Amino acid sequence: MWFDSHCHLKIFSDREDLENVILRATDSQVLKMITVGTSPKDWKLYANLVEKYGDQIEYTVGLHPSYVGSTWENELRTLSDYWGLNRAPVALGEIGLDYFRLPKDKRLASEVVDFQKGAFRKQLEIASVLQMPVIIHSRNAFRDCVNIIDESDMDWNKVVFHCFSESTKEIMEINHRSGWVSFTGILTYKANEHLREALRATNLDRLMLETDSPYLSPIPKRGKENEPSYLPYLGSVAAKTLGLNEQEFAKQIFGNSTDFYDCHLNTKD
Repeated sequence: MWFDSHCHLKIFSDREDLENVILRATDSQVLKMITVGTSPKDWKLYANLVEKYGDQIEYTVGLHPSYVGSTWENELRTLSDYWGLNRAPVALGEIGLDYFRLPKDKRLASEVVDFQKGAFRKQLEIASVLQMPVIIHSRNAFRDCVNIIDESDMDWNKVVFHCFSESTKEIMEINHRSGWVSFTGILTYKANEHLREALRATNLDRLMLETDSPYLSPIPKRGKENEPSYLPYLGSVAAKTLGLNEQEFAKQIFGNSTDFYDCHLNTKD
């Protein structure tokens, strides 16, 4: 059994193809998936989806740094309300910092970074009060992300850096803090030996896998739209990289993900 710890299902729902996506995932033994919120535009959708697909899907809500603007404080006012629903989110995310596509104008770039940092700090505060895990988006911003988490009241045992794309050095920092990491299909790309080296340095009991679908399809599906059913391709490469039996590795990853998100598969087995 496989667990897709991070995907975005809005695109499939919007074009009324989600049923088929879930069926293909089940056929590929991907039996649990976390659909991750990025803005108010998908929070309500995901809360509704779990009412229908609760055995397979859990969800999160959070304001992605790429969607943080001058109105971020207003957008976060309703965030905590989701934990009052019958089916509450299993984490807060994805949140963090993204310096990859900042405006070229230095003044505007500085303003965007300030907005991102403000929203990041506030969401860590909310997560800490709720005692919920957080999903960290860090792109060209690892040092600032780590520093802000260190300065917060957030428990590092509840922190995962998703779509990890750094090196062994950063893995060791996360290990030291008892944080978690999650790898995507980019681990399978030939040029990314540094990621496979980082994987080998990861604490096995703090490791998760994700598709980040519809993005970052693994080999041999690279270039196609990604979906949860492709997770076993990533899992196979990760297991081989670590020199582990694939079935035992899948079991480990499933257990890790279940523990991090505190969600359990309803099964008769």
